Amino acid sequence: MKITLPDGRDFIKWFKFVTSRSSGPGGQNVNKVNSRVELRINIADCELFTDYEKELIFENLINKINSENELIIVRQIDRSQLKNKEKAIEAFYKQIEKVLTPKKIRKKSKPSKATIQKRLDEKKKLSEKKNYRRKI
Repeated sequence: MKITLPDGRDFIKWFKFVTSRSSGPGGQNVNKVNSRVELRINIADCELFTDYEKELIFENLINKINSENELIIVRQIDRSQLKNKEKAIEAFYKQIEKVLTPKKIRKKSKPSKATIQKRLDEKKKLSEKKNYRRKI
């Protein structure tokens, strides 16, 4: 299980976990065991993020952040609370890594002269074909 970002930041002490009954698999256990896990982390208060990173997170994960500036990740896939907790932590790191990874800037490219000529030739052929369909 991944417990840090590539740069070595560890957020474990900032996590708050809330458990509740899951609607997922569990058989008779589902009514007795709190296997659903909510991972909560207050982005605004977390000192491990720079102001720029916080801004990026608020922009990109706006749907997962509540009014108290908490990022909420819910997992209820497994029957085990521990496995759901691990999956929630893993999902947090994946999302944060995805948000904080800079996007590649697209370089504009020009079509080659041969490609332009080929396109024009195709247009000319199509035009001639349509011309032959006209009534004389």
